[in-house]
Amino acid sequence: MDLIQATQDSNVNVPQMADTLMERVGNASWVVVFKALITTHHLMVHGNERFLQFLASRNTLFNLSNFLDKTGSHGYDMSTFIRRYSRYLNEKAFAYRQMSFDFGRVKKGADGAMRTMSVEKLLKGMPILQSQIDSLLDFEVSDT
Repeated sequence: MDLIQATQDSNVNVPQMADTLMERVGNASWVVVFKALITTHHLMVHGNERFLQFLASRNTLFNLSNFLDKTGSHGYDMSTFIRRYSRYLNEKAFAYRQMSFDFGRVKKGADGAMRTMSVEKLLKGMPILQSQIDSLLDFEVSDT
């Protein structure tokens, strides 16, 4: 069973799954942390919403603002990337906590959620969405 399917299974302990990933994020190696962040992000986007709900309910998610892998020159270079990626995932979970939905999962188009939302909720959501977009742009993902 893959992890996405596991989040759909009512017998799977989602908090334990998330906690296991959080433990991996505490590793000193950027490679291990990066894999845990990618897995968490993948489950936030493609897994059952219970996974994202659990992450959003936590007081702290990724506390990696001071992450630094000192094992080699590549570790130093990737540490900035890790800090930015974790900030984006924190913002994504925070946005879910504030709005009770994931901006990436809502219905889009002419009758989409953002177009049919009340003005009050829309005004509440815009700064939250802006913060999430800012953290994504700060991430500066590239293929090089």
